[in-house]
This record gives sequence, structure tokens and C-alpha cells, in this order.
Amino acid sequence: MQIFNKNIELKEFLASVKTKNSTIGFVPTMGALHAGHLALMRQSLQENGFTVVSIFVNPTQFNNPEDLAKYPRTLEADVEKMATLSDKIIIFAPTVEDIYEGETTAKSFEYDGLEHQMEGKFRPGHFDGVGTIVKRLFEIVAPTRAYFGEKDFQQLQIVKKLVEKYHIPVEIIGCPIYREPNGLAMSSRNERLSSTERKEAALIFTILKEAKEKFQTQDADLIAAWVKNQFKNNPLFELEYFIIADESTLLPITFKEKYKKYRAFIAVFVNNIRLIDTITLN
Repeated sequence: MQIFNKNIELKEFLASVKTKNSTIGFVPTMGALHAGHLALMRQSLQENGFTVVSIFVNPTQFNNPEDLAKYPRTLEADVEKMATLSDKIIIFAPTVEDIYEGETTAKSFEYDGLEHQMEGKFRPGHFDGVGTIVKRLFEIVAPTRAYFGEKDFQQLQIVKKLVEKYHIPVEIIGCPIYREPNGLAMSSRNERLSSTERKEAALIFTILKEAKEKFQTQDADLIAAWVKNQFKNNPLFELEYFIIADESTLLPITFKEKYKKYRAFIAVFVNNIRLIDTITLN
């Protein structure tokens, strides 16, 4: 299994093996891999001649220094998990210096308003950091296709907008959310939960499923009030936001329109560990 720590070496290797008709699939991750990540890689391996996986905890997309410091870093275990899929995965595990070349700051991006909703409201600068690292990685890897999980649906829409606005020749592919047996959306942050917290956190998806049922007959503001009330008297949880939004614009819904697609988004703290989830509503 090829592992590269320097972008110049990765670029030279890819240039040496890529032919006119070969394709490169790319799965950008921050490590602490789980079954959801492996599913993205599996799809890339099936659809492309080469698959590159990056493992890089990007400092510019964290607005909370404590969250950055505590983010799990498990490179050795990650490599072992990838080896169970294929020995042909090309791993890019760069240093901050290699990526940012001495200036660890995010560039500013506009995504036609997508960046101002939900995560953008509660994590200032987050999507500037996302845009900076994704654009940089696309420049290094030059992939044919890039794979992102739908749990971070807002990020998926923003990456699509980034590619559109900067005319980057890559196909962005969104992949379904992988869940633990109790319904909790798989996340690297789940590793920081205690066994009890992990079990109780199943409530998040349970509430999303009930919200979906209610959406068929109730208005969005009534559903939001109901969701807020579900968390109100539970000391383990702190609801940051619950929003029902238009899938394409991410704008909060004012009233339902027949031919639009809607999605519910939620962010919850479980003992100061921030978890997000989403579900399509119609």
C-alpha cells in the first residue's frame, strides 16, 4: 500500500501511473475511519482505476480549538482498516506544513448563500476552511470523481458549488449515511462518547424519523417546537439547532411547495461532543 506524506511525491506518482483513459477516485477524510468512510472507498475502488484517500485533520475548519485538539488521530489503525479493502489504495497523509506551506490560514469563499445556513451560522469560518482544504486537495490529486457522505449534506452542497464556481473538472458523488445498529449516524466523533452516551445518542435519529412522519401533516414550525421539547428535559443533550430546509438552497422552509425536496438538519451536543445528522423528508 502506497503512503505519501508530501504532495509533490504524490503528484509525481500519479503522473507516472495515470494514462489517458484511467480515472482517479478520491475520498478526502480526517481519519478515525469508520464503516461509512470504508463504503466511500469501496465505491471509488469499483468505479475508478485508482483510488486516493487523504487523511488530514484540517485546522482551518475548526472554530473550536478544543475540538481540534481532541479530534481522534489514528493513522496506524486507519491504514489497517483500508488494507482490509484493498492493497491498491493510495494514501495521502500530509503534514500541516506540506498543505499550507507555512501559512495556516483559510481563504474566503462565497457559495451563493449556502455558507450562511446551519453550520455556517454556528461555526464561523468553517466553510472557508472546508473550501480551502478541498480546493487544495483537488489541485494535488486532480481526481476524476470525489466521494462525500450525505451526513454532512450542507458540506456536500458547498463542495458542489465550489466545483461549479471554480470550474474544477471533478464529479462530486454523494453517498448514503451509514448508521450504527441503533441508528446513530457514524462519525469519528462517536469514538469520544462513552458506551452509555453512544447508546442514548440513538435518540437523535429516532427524533428525526418522527419529524419525518410529522412533516406529512404538520407545519415546520410546529415540528421544530416539538423537537426542541424532546431535548428540553434531557440533561444529557443540548440541542444547538433543528432546521427544516429546502435541499437545493438550504434556506429554512416558510411553507411547503409541491415539487421541492425538503430535508431536516440537526446538531446536538452530547456531553460537549457535537453530533450532526440529517434526513430527507419527502
